[in-house]
Amino acid sequence: MKEIKYKKLKWLNLEKPNETDVLTLKKKFKFHELDVEDCLSETQRPKIDEYDSYLFIVLEFPYYHKNSKTLETEQLNIFIGQDYLVTLSNGHLPPISKIFNSCEKSIKSKREFFGDNIGFLLYEIINGLFDDIFPIVDSIQLSLKQIEKHIFHSSHPRDQLYKIMIMKKNIITLRNLILPQRSVVAALEHKQKRFIADELVIYFDDIVDQIEKIWNILDMQKEVIESLEDTHESLLSHNINNTMRTLTVFSAIMLPLTFLTGLFGMNVKLPFTMALDNLNHFWSILIIMASVTASLFVIFKIKKWL
Repeated sequence: MKEIKYKKLKWLNLEKPNETDVLTLKKKFKFHELDVEDCLSETQRPKIDEYDSYLFIVLEFPYYHKNSKTLETEQLNIFIGQDYLVTLSNGHLPPISKIFNSCEKSIKSKREFFGDNIGFLLYEIINGLFDDIFPIVDSIQLSLKQIEKHIFHSSHPRDQLYKIMIMKKNIITLRNLILPQRSVVAALEHKQKRFIADELVIYFDDIVDQIEKIWNILDMQKEVIESLEDTHESLLSHNINNTMRTLTVFSAIMLPLTFLTGLFGMNVKLPFTMALDNLNHFWSILIIMASVTASLFVIFKIKKWL
């Protein structure tokens, strides 16, 4: 459990807290037992609960999984009182560690991030976390452009289904994460005057604007990835149809040739070949087969099947 003090304000940051750590906080700050249970659970939805002496806030933020390109969600639990802030996470939120380490090393950073009240520190943390989402959104946008390039501007487009599914999952994850948090931050902006100073309203309003921008971008990206998915499936179906048509035409050409080779390959004398010797017989069959192949090729070409 790490702690930073500035004037009368205090910030406790816990990464990967265990049950003992959380129970220690409960005893020290008189937190409600339901909030303690929420801190130990990993399935909470974003929310804000108000008590007489503190606010309990649950937020979620994205991070890339270490071994894949898929997005995972990290739960951030926050307790804020009149003069203290407690943050609990699993250590996948770099902006928190960056702010905490900066405040540990520099008085100037403490002055910058703490301000005159604990609500300003809360703003700096939440603002940094939402700012950190924009690079993720930008990386998704870049990936969408690359997928679009492979689909529309490649002479031999490859199967992009796996990439499309990864991008679709990431966009859905972000949308599900962002949607419920708009109301939580809006509540901080308008309702929690006992813990958030009036002059901070404009700051939290800026975070709400960031959330709206992220949501609008994700809304556009959702439409793009769905369009790319439909287009990709249509192109794959079209390519498969072209391949099947080519194979069908090839089979149609080979069918009469197979019949002729089978007919003339029978171990019997045919009426119209009895007068021919074996050499003439061979060349006659080749001429017939070539004529049939050429005729079928011309017919298929006229019908634009080739």
